[in-house]
Amino acid sequence: MSHEVANLDMAAATRHLPVVHYAYCTDASDRPLNHRGDWPEEGTLYPIRVVPSRLEGMELVHVLNFEGEAPYYNAFGPQRFAVVAEVWLN
Repeated sequence: MSHEVANLDMAAATRHLPVVHYAYCTDASDRPLNHRGDWPEEGTLYPIRVVPSRLEGMELVHVLNFEGEAPYYNAFGPQRFAVVAEVWLN
């Protein structure tokens, strides 16, 4: 499966790029009716990956350890999160 769109845990996400970002969810409103899977809670800190999406033409936030169904799996718009830390694991 492509690393652009996937349900990844921390180990899988850092296997090809040893960096993890952490972000607070700042907007958990307007959950789409067709969204199936985990949804972030406002004010909660999450480990994330920021990934350029060819489909959307912008960067999307992938919350690690979340499970979601196609087409977006665990990807959310960047306006929903505030990145607060970047941790390199090397």
